[in-house]
Amino acid sequence: MSKAIELLAPAKNLECGIAAIDHGADAVYIGASRFGARAAAGNTLSDIKALCEYAHTFMAKVYVTVNTIIYDNELCATKELISQLYEAGADAILVQDMALASMIASGDGLPPIPIHASTQTDNRTADKVKWLASQGFSRVVLARELSATEIAQIHKAVPDVELEVFVHGALCVSYSGQCYASQYCFGRSANRGECAQFCRLKFDLEDEHGNVIERGRHLLSLKDLCLIDRLETLLDSGATSLKIEGRLKDITYVKNVTAAYSRKLNDIIARSNGRYCRASLGRSNYTFEPNLDKTFSRGFTHYFADGRSADMSSPLTPKAIGQYVGTVKSINRNDITVAGTAAFSNGDGLCFFNGNDELQGFRVNRAQGNTIFPQRMPSGLSRGQALYRNSDQAFEKLLTGRSAERKINITMSLKESAPGNIILTATADSVSAITELQCEPQTAQKPQTDNIVRQLTRLGNTPFKCTDVSVPQDGIKMFIPSSLLSHMRRDIIQKLEQALRQATADARTEASSKAANTKTEKGGSNTYPAAYPYLYNVANNKAAEFYKSQQTKAIPAPEINMPPHALLMQCRYCLRHALGMCTRQGGQPHSLKGPLYLRMTDGRRFKLQFDCARCQMNVIADK
Repeated sequence: MSKAIELLAPAKNLECGIAAIDHGADAVYIGASRFGARAAAGNTLSDIKALCEYAHTFMAKVYVTVNTIIYDNELCATKELISQLYEAGADAILVQDMALASMIASGDGLPPIPIHASTQTDNRTADKVKWLASQGFSRVVLARELSATEIAQIHKAVPDVELEVFVHGALCVSYSGQCYASQYCFGRSANRGECAQFCRLKFDLEDEHGNVIERGRHLLSLKDLCLIDRLETLLDSGATSLKIEGRLKDITYVKNVTAAYSRKLNDIIARSNGRYCRASLGRSNYTFEPNLDKTFSRGFTHYFADGRSADMSSPLTPKAIGQYVGTVKSINRNDITVAGTAAFSNGDGLCFFNGNDELQGFRVNRAQGNTIFPQRMPSGLSRGQALYRNSDQAFEKLLTGRSAERKINITMSLKESAPGNIILTATADSVSAITELQCEPQTAQKPQTDNIVRQLTRLGNTPFKCTDVSVPQDGIKMFIPSSLLSHMRRDIIQKLEQALRQATADARTEASSKAANTKTEKGGSNTYPAAYPYLYNVANNKAAEFYKSQQTKAIPAPEINMPPHALLMQCRYCLRHALGMCTRQGGQPHSLKGPLYLRMTDGRRFKLQFDCARCQMNVIADK
């Protein structure tokens, strides 16, 4: 039996969600009006309901993020929201707060909606995944830092748990759910969807005496993840869902990235000899050629997919650099000539690194071949410098408006069941719908098959494409007017859409039931170092009661009570390794004595702790 593989795309809003489905997503994830881990990406219940109806026609899923930690005075509102999301048709919700998980799993006034363990629950080990399954989670979103080998080990240990892995988009330098730097520095909690992106700031790296080792670099800013050439490895490792990051990204990002990954996934499935299949129905056709280099990125990295490697970070800038387009050939008073093969358009955004390794940008007012006329001539640009395009107007224009069409292949069958009675059946994959027509029997004077096929396959703007219409070998004897055939076609399409949506709803019920059965099985652990019991992110009494029932010591989250010298970040990315100072990973011995510190531009310092036993770098609060 083929394993269903899901391409999961982000949706900032209804428009982005529909675009994701059209461009090949098997599922989308979207934020509700509150309690999602991106506070700036909320959506109304009516929009979520509309997205569910659209997606479910393709048997695609809609997951809603309710993955912030919840305060006591918000629990009632959150419960009401979850009930409303269930009624709207959401296929699952992503959860971080164990208060919600325990209430849903126990039926405490909440519907049986499947729950997915957000990456905010810090999912690095098989033990943690097994424990989450025992608490009623049907899927676990793994930490971005895991390698394909580690994913395979987790899948082997818990083969019945769905594993969701990130394959593209921005990277947080800290393990998700374990970052308190934004809260500590700015009073904006990453666990409440308000991250101020501490890791994208400039820092000095210095020793305990204040001697500067690196000055004014974005030392914690990582490149963007891109695993499009590692998808097959991830599938073979046990991944069920391939997740594209970007709930704050615009629609052109969603269209281009989803299309690129969907096309690649189709190629892998086509040569898998039936091992894999898509989790939804329909095939997308595009009016453009997907190109990941033309969409926002800070440069790409495989991160830890192949194990620890060099060149994961983007220390010069946290901004999008874009695609390399050539070098500066000459600079005149009002124009610049570029050596290279790129074609430019009016309105393109170009950038370069100046002599101080700072990113500068300028806009192209007019282009003639490889000669560009900027709106304002940039300072600091010289001959031979590399140019990058971070805004491609020609490509953006291709993505404006409708840039993909997704169709589900169906077959139809028409037959006479009795005099005056005609039955039409339409089938999409394993889902069928039937409609009947009764009319005054009248013998056809000439063959009707061609007209029957012509009328029934006029599917226009519907989500369907009819690949075959079968009729009895000796044809239909009774005369059927074209108007009645059109009526049957419209009726069968409506019924087939309803049948597909019902099949998706049935899958939600099955997933919930399966998770409930798994919950009865014990096993796994949720232990953290005893010295840091605030890492459970307990923000309400319900969560506290839950952990007490687990015989686990937990204290209020840092959002409620920030402990002194708090562990602000746990990072698999390591500055010692990045700077070539890790002898365990082939680096050169260094003469640095004592601890290292990061210093912000406002003077605040953060101690770096290198936990080599876990191959981890910790960032510690200065007070």
